[in-house]
Amino acid sequence: VTHALERCRLKQEYLFLREQLDNHGWGEFIGQSTVMRDVYDLISQVALSKASVFISGETGTGKELVARAIHRHSGRSGLFVAINCAAIPTSILESELFGYVRGAFTGADKERIGKFELAHKGTLFLDEITEMHPDIQAKLLRVLQESTIERLGSNRSFNIDIRILAATNRNPRQAVDDGCLREDVFY
Repeated sequence: VTHALERCRLKQEYLFLREQLDNHGWGEFIGQSTVMRDVYDLISQVALSKASVFISGETGTGKELVARAIHRHSGRSGLFVAINCAAIPTSILESELFGYVRGAFTGADKERIGKFELAHKGTLFLDEITEMHPDIQAKLLRVLQESTIERLGSNRSFNIDIRILAATNRNPRQAVDDGCLREDVFY
């Protein structure tokens, strides 16, 4: 009898939680306020588009959660790949993004794919993009415009199907004015 009652309680709890998830459907997000519903609506609208998205907000406001939700609701079949541009030195960031071929630089003893290729058919989230060196931003612009990449040390281009989501905790307009973000990348 105790096991039957416990099973019944667990089933009711499961059904309640399932209903909450079905009604909410936003994973890590919590809240049903009008403001949060507006955020969910905006994510839903943006997710259906193929456009690159720029997310801004203060540290700790959930920019990566928004990016993950956009990817999850986008219908893209590939991976969600996140990279923190502020945490990786400029000298390494380019090889992390684009990958490299054997012999491209000292220590490149084997070929390695980059985050762009890893996110093929999916989404690449560039967190703290305003910390990315302008030279790498220029190469990013080419990826955005042409949908092609070249691994470091290679002269062969790859076509990629990728959606770029970028975020910063700075005011984007101010970052452009300060020279931390290329205006053409912003647009």
